[in-house]
Amino acid sequence: MLRLQSALGIFALLLIAFTLAENRRAVSLRQAAIGLAATFVTAVVLLKLPIVAHAFGTINDAVGAISAASRAGSAFVFGYIGGGPLPFDLKVPGADFILAFQALPIVLVMSVLTTLLFYWHVLPPIVRGMAWLLERTLGVGGAVGLSTAANIFLGMVEAPLFVRPYLAQMTRSELFLVMTGGMAGIAGTVLVLYATLLAPLIPDAAAHFVIASVLGAPAAILVSLIMVPEISDKRTGGALEDPWVASDPGMNVSGTMDAIVKGTTAGLELLLNIVAMLLVLVALVYLVNAVLGLLPSIGGAAISLQRLLGLVMAPVCWLMGLPWDQAITAGSLMGTKTVLNELIAYVDLSKLPPDALDPRSRLIMLYAMCGFANFASLGIMIGGLGVMAPERRQEINALGLKSIVSGTLTTCLMGAVVGVLA
Repeated sequence: MLRLQSALGIFALLLIAFTLAENRRAVSLRQAAIGLAATFVTAVVLLKLPIVAHAFGTINDAVGAISAASRAGSAFVFGYIGGGPLPFDLKVPGADFILAFQALPIVLVMSVLTTLLFYWHVLPPIVRGMAWLLERTLGVGGAVGLSTAANIFLGMVEAPLFVRPYLAQMTRSELFLVMTGGMAGIAGTVLVLYATLLAPLIPDAAAHFVIASVLGAPAAILVSLIMVPEISDKRTGGALEDPWVASDPGMNVSGTMDAIVKGTTAGLELLLNIVAMLLVLVALVYLVNAVLGLLPSIGGAAISLQRLLGLVMAPVCWLMGLPWDQAITAGSLMGTKTVLNELIAYVDLSKLPPDALDPRSRLIMLYAMCGFANFASLGIMIGGLGVMAPERRQEINALGLKSIVSGTLTTCLMGAVVGVLA
């Protein structure tokens, strides 16, 4: 019954995207059908084929190694607050875990590894292969396919660097697709962090995050081409000989040590931004809840931002295939993810009581929240793309809020697809 509910949710979410379309007559039903089929087939291959599932299962071992390496570094630098041996007896289980000093430093390690893998030409062929596949199957331009494929590994600003020379000549639909791809995925630098948070709750969490990143490519194309359909015959190419150099000379890396230094510098900036945004956003939510707490209680509990957002997003979570008695809790997580960010939402998910969400619902929510579609990310995207393509800044600003909607619909669509298969 719940699988049928998820199947209904897939078409309901696509209907919402169609309702919000800029030009409904220009929407290609054939292209939408191909996009939906590609998304579903990709999910089946990644989740159901034993060989592929086993291959992705080994990702957990890699994540464990990276997590252990990061813990070794943080313990050496920060001592017991970084995960080293405690100089006293632990009286409260879990009290020794400090997010900023034990989990977040993984971002630094992943930033360096990503930079090294690009410099050693390990990741670029994979990205180009994905771009070729998206161009052949879904009919998008090479530049858009390249950017969307890069979003599997990189963030909303780093991925468009691959096609920076082409941003100015992209059609409105292609530009929106680049933005949607950024909002509908997460960067590899934070993937390991989220997998570490959810590993105790969801078996093979790291593998599911990687699958969600891959699945986000065809799903983002599907939703984007419905909301802002292509009305031009033009397709922007994207054959760059070296994306790090051709798209931004500042990203040129001269050697392995230089890659380590630049990866560390970029990771440190990201780490500090994450820490600062977490501190500020949690504080702001506390202040909003304090104000809402002055209102009369409803249902025996104080009104909070999470409760209000839970009510708004609960029907969407039900459409993804969650039982209604869990939908409000899940809706609160989606609301937190949209208004604040996905990291806070994943932290909240990791702290839920065991009976708040069943294992299937937790898995669906892992996929549904696996994206950067929030207001803080919008500021980062508008700022980054505006610098890369200043002549398109006004159009980028106009598409900003719509990209949050498209990114959210994309991740919810992935959650519904997983709900059908789970």
